[in-house]
Amino acid sequence: MAGLTQSYHCGASTSPIIYETIGNHFESVVAQHPDAEALVACHQGVRWSYAEFNEKIDGFAAGLLHLGIEPGDRVGVWGPNSSEWAITQMATAKIGAILVNINPAYRLYELEYALNKSGCRAIVSAEQFKSSKYLEMLYALAPELNSCEPGRLKSEKLPDLE
Repeated sequence: MAGLTQSYHCGASTSPIIYETIGNHFESVVAQHPDAEALVACHQGVRWSYAEFNEKIDGFAAGLLHLGIEPGDRVGVWGPNSSEWAITQMATAKIGAILVNINPAYRLYELEYALNKSGCRAIVSAEQFKSSKYLEMLYALAPELNSCEPGRLKSEKLPDLE
């Protein structure tokens, strides 16, 4: 697109700014509609209400915090669309972490570049999808994963990843 210099549009609007985080807004929706359907993933046989979805989100968010993820940290998610992907998205939003969406078609060298360029401290990954064996690729890229404790990775190729 010729002449495009910004990734956003700035201009007058009649819509007021909503001073609320995604996590806080989601909590208010959960409070208003706890039994309403929130997430359906037919390919996984998943059908959760807002209350059920929120419980899973809060549990995963607590796990991220336990691993030392803090507001502003980047957390990568690598895999196809799934209920786990949605949980990761909302959990990172709730704790103030930055979600880094990694293309599920990436190969090893692309993954290495994306993780290093974005400065991800953690990555959430599917085990595999179609011909992509995500865990095998992660272990090939960071063999230190075989012997480290969770949250204690010291990788030569992925220095930001913990």
